[in-house]
Formats: sequence, structure tokens, C-alpha cells
Amino acid sequence: MFVILVYDVDQKRVAKVLKKCREYLFWVQNSVFEGELTEMKLRQLKRELKAIIDDEYDSVIIYKFESTRYSSREVLGLEKGLISMEV
Repeated sequence: MFVILVYDVDQKRVAKVLKKCREYLFWVQNSVFEGELTEMKLRQLKRELKAIIDDEYDSVIIYKFESTRYSSREVLGLEKGLISMEV
């Protein structure tokens, strides 16, 4: 499945969350990641992120798409991230 993950976490934990997300997904922009994951890998990522974040303060949002067949991605301005991905 295709996943878009965004987060808003306290500065004390942002480096750990960033590092963990980079293990599974492609960095797109500050606090935004995307990529293909199996259901098992997504469960593993969620479990590892839950161990890092503070449920009372931090927020992680995960959008899941079964297919990207009818989607498109458009960047206006500078494209950030490590690689360019077309959906």
C-alpha cells in the first residue's frame, strides 16, 4: 500500500522520529514522508513510533492508499527530499 506519513512532535523527539521514518519511507518535506509499505512493515513502523512519541503531546498522521492508480503528485516550487518520486 502507498503511505503518506506526517508528524508534529516535540523538538526533543523530532530527531528520533525523523530517523525512524527514514528507515521505512522516503523523506519528501519537513515532517512528511511517503512510500510503499506492506501491512506488516506499517504495523512495525507504528509500533516503533509509539515507543518514541509522547501520546499526550505528539501527533503522527498516516494516510493509507490501497492504490495510487488514479492519483497524481504535483510540486510547486522547490522539490525537497532525497529522491523525486512520481505517483
